Amino acid sequence: MRNLRIEVKEVKGHCPVFKVGDVFHIVDGYKLRAGRLICMHALTSLMPYYVALSHGISPQALGLGDGGRAYVQCLDPCEYTNGGTVVFEIKAKVTRR
Repeated sequence: MRNLRIEVKEVKGHCPVFKVGDVFHIVDGYKLRAGRLICMHALTSLMPYYVALSHGISPQALGLGDGGRAYVQCLDPCEYTNGGTVVFEIKAKVTRR
């Protein structure tokens, strides 16, 4: 099992929740550890991939990046909503049991 570290790498437009450098984690494959507000739109972009990444499927195999880092983007089309879209970098770290 791998814990996931999710970091905000880029914000396009205005995001009322995240700024570059913000970090949260998914531990033990299903527990969200944030200590801060998390945008529901952001979670929807992570949902299809977090289980596979937690179980060691590579970002390359999922078409999400290379070098051990996966990238996903939130669903807000900021050009049309006056909101912001966020790019997240996901890194997996093997946990000890």
